[in-house]
Amino acid sequence: MSTITLNMHEAKTHLSGVVAKLKPNDRVVLCRRNKPVAEIRLIPASPSEPRPVGLGKGLASLPPSFFEPLPEDMQDGFEGRP
Repeated sequence: MSTITLNMHEAKTHLSGVVAKLKPNDRVVLCRRNKPVAEIRLIPASPSEPRPVGLGKGLASLPPSFFEPLPEDMQDGFEGRP
């Protein structure tokens, strides 16, 4: 694990390059007047496998009225009509 210390001005100028070079467990410590105020670390990579479709199937149900048209006044509101 390595620590890179940057003052705010350096961070404004070089942050994207510094973050591009980070490795897992590295951290960037941001300082204001040489006093640490924040820390930046990489977010762990998400799994490379896509999530399967249909994981929530059967967990919710919609009543048949859900598919009925909305009342006219509500449709007018959604469509911006007075």
